[in-house]
Amino acid sequence: MKRTIQEIEKIYDLKLEKIISEIRKQKPKLVLLQFPDGLKLYATCIVDYLEENTDAEFIIWIGSCFGACDTPILNKNLEKKIDLVVQFGHNEMMPH
Repeated sequence: MKRTIQEIEKIYDLKLEKIISEIRKQKPKLVLLQFPDGLKLYATCIVDYLEENTDAEFIIWIGSCFGACDTPILNKNLEKKIDLVVQFGHNEMMPH
């Protein structure tokens, strides 16, 4: 069953409006999105939503993501083309 972005945001606080705001501010052409395994099944829905609300193009990193320090290792040609990396997680990085 494919979920809507509204259903996903009831489960996870993805801060999509903050991401959209940052994309509009920075104006990247190509954005790499990195998801932990538990969020990968929603990746295309999230990309669809971000594409509807920005002018950027998106790449979904399908490799591992075990935390904020687990950044993708890309080939140099692709690395030069990526203007912004957005890393999603299940939990906030810092407790309140």
